[in-house]
Amino acid sequence: MEHLPVLLTECIEGLNIKPDGIYVDGTLGRGGHAREIAKRLSSGRLIAIDRDEEAIKQAKQYDIDGKMNFIHGNFKDISRILSEENIDAVDGMLFDLGVSSPQLDNAGRGFSYMQDASLDMRMDKQDSLTAFEVVNSWPEEELKKIFFQYGEEKYAREISRAIARYRMKEPINTTFELNDIIFSAIPAKARRENQHPSKRCFQALRIAVNDELGSIEKMLMEAPDKLKIGGRLCVISFHSLEDRLVKIAFNSRVNGCICPKDAPVCICGFKPSLKLITKKPIIPRELEIEANARARSAKLRIAEKI
Repeated sequence: MEHLPVLLTECIEGLNIKPDGIYVDGTLGRGGHAREIAKRLSSGRLIAIDRDEEAIKQAKQYDIDGKMNFIHGNFKDISRILSEENIDAVDGMLFDLGVSSPQLDNAGRGFSYMQDASLDMRMDKQDSLTAFEVVNSWPEEELKKIFFQYGEEKYAREISRAIARYRMKEPINTTFELNDIIFSAIPAKARRENQHPSKRCFQALRIAVNDELGSIEKMLMEAPDKLKIGGRLCVISFHSLEDRLVKIAFNSRVNGCICPKDAPVCICGFKPSLKLITKKPIIPRELEIEANARARSAKLRIAEKI
């Protein structure tokens, strides 16, 4: 299947690429965005980062002109990664926070409720925490919390209770076993919804296993400080939790003054370090959604270092 990078044109325009600039693709995936960035570089270079070694291995074939530096790592460590590359600041960064298609499509990774596999869900196979451990050893209350907070699952209590009962008898080993437990725990009416009954819980488990929100928060804290003046930061999110983090992080650097509203001058010492290029997030056009259903929930926010 052809890989269709989300909001590609909008990202490339948003980055405002200079041919001799240094750029970061912090979520390499299948390399769709990275290839288009690299095409626009002459003497510049692209730092391509991914937690998944398989993604890096696959993407190396597209680096025909040697403009990409491939880094196996987590984008939350962006400051350290750039320091190790002897880079003080870059001209632009792109972070696509969605799960890459190969991870979803590869049954063996355990991300999908549509294919039977061991409960894994690690983006980086070197990490120790798996979905098996979360499902089988985390307290029932903690499961309820992540299903509700990360998956916005209204039957979080019933599902976590059903999991706790099942695992008392035997471990829950596979995606289909978990799928069946979720299915049995929710009301019959909910099973007939358009959305698959397991979608929200699997999303929540994936976020917990990979500490996705913690990684995003740390990246958003560090990335702006590694931009040159005029450098652009582009972030694509796919659900409300992610988008809220991006919006708050951007706004804190644009409107972070904590002085009383009636104060005649700022006395808190805040100095803006970003300006918003997009007041509201950019969303995919209908044509893109028709070609790539996974783009439906994408939101792109762009800010510039000042």
